[in-house]
Order: sequence, then structure tokens, then C-alpha cells
Amino acid sequence: MTPETASAHARRIAALAPIIPVLVVEDAAHARPLAQALVTGGLPALEVTLRTPAALDVIREMAQVPGGVVGAGTLLTPADVRAAKAAGATFGVSPGATETLLKACEDEDLPLLPGAATASEAMALLERGYTMLKFFPAEAAGGAPALKSIGAPIPQIAFCPTGGVTPENARDYLALPNVICAGGSWVAPKDAVEAGDWARIETLARAAAALPR
Repeated sequence: MTPETASAHARRIAALAPIIPVLVVEDAAHARPLAQALVTGGLPALEVTLRTPAALDVIREMAQVPGGVVGAGTLLTPADVRAAKAAGATFGVSPGATETLLKACEDEDLPLLPGAATASEAMALLERGYTMLKFFPAEAAGGAPALKSIGAPIPQIAFCPTGGVTPENARDYLALPNVICAGGSWVAPKDAVEAGDWARIETLARAAAALPR
């Protein structure tokens, strides 16, 4: 898969809803009902971070939920890419980008949202052919004002800001012309997941899906 094709796929996934839930799931038993609540609430694209021992099993379970588009986050190595793809991930997300990681995703035909925090990083990815990026860590890197400034001279690139995005500041990001969606963890609070409060999560998803962009 070429970078151009990967970015086209990633852009279509990003356009599915204003928010991509960023999920850290400890127990694979929670995977299907969690995914069902989020998809029913209007958030079909789901990023499962590879930060727990259960993450690959979570991806396998969520991949079975109708209407869901499951991706793997925190991809760092080619082994991560291969494992995520084998588990059923249909896209990947990374906090940054290295030549090794980009090539692995291209070789595995896994659309990637590579991370960038500066204009130089964004330009390097654009030079390779990537036009749909993750802006990370969004708030720590300057927030919506920084992303607006980056977008002015590089309008070819669209972003999914992640890292510190909240219900309160999500609107600021989504109002930018170079933002298609944002990544947020607030739609699946740890206490709600552990309690199996899927109704609460569906309600949070509905509110996130209704954010203007």
C-alpha cells in the first residue's frame, strides 16, 4: 500500500465521526459490549491502544462487532504492526513516525495515522506521501492555536489531534479547516467500563458524535 493510498483510507475512516475513541482496555470480556455501546452511540471508528496485555484480544473481539471499524493505537514496531493486522485491526495509529514503522505499515497494507507535533515532522511525512496525520500530543504541543498555525502554510495535510482533547476543547479543534476528527478517551471512562455501564458510555458517545465540525 502506498502512502497516498494509506492516507486516503485513513481520511475516510477519520471522516466517519467527529471523535475516535482512544481505548485502553484491561479485560477482553469488556471488548464487545464496549464496542457495541460506542458504535450504537455513533462512533464507529475505534482505536484500541496496545498498552495492555489484553489489547490484541480486545481487537479480535471488537472486530466482530457489526458497524465497527477497529484500529490499533500505539504502534511502535513492525512486530506491533503485524500483530495488530493479524488480530483484525483495519487501521493503525502511532504517536510518531519512523522509517521502519512506515515501511512496515506499507508492507502490511495497514492504513496509518502517523503522529507529528511540528511543521518539520508534518512536512517530512507529506514529502513521503502522507496527508492524513495524527497531531500528538495535541495540548502539550500547543493545542488548537498551534495546529491552526501549522495548517496555514501546509493546507494539504489533515489532522486528527489526540492527547489532552476533552469535551470542552474538542470544539476548538474540530472548528479548524485542517481537522477531520479528534481522538478522545473521555467517551469510555475507566470506571464506566469496569462497572459495565454501557448505557453511560453510549450516552457519552452520542454527545461526542453530535459535536459540530
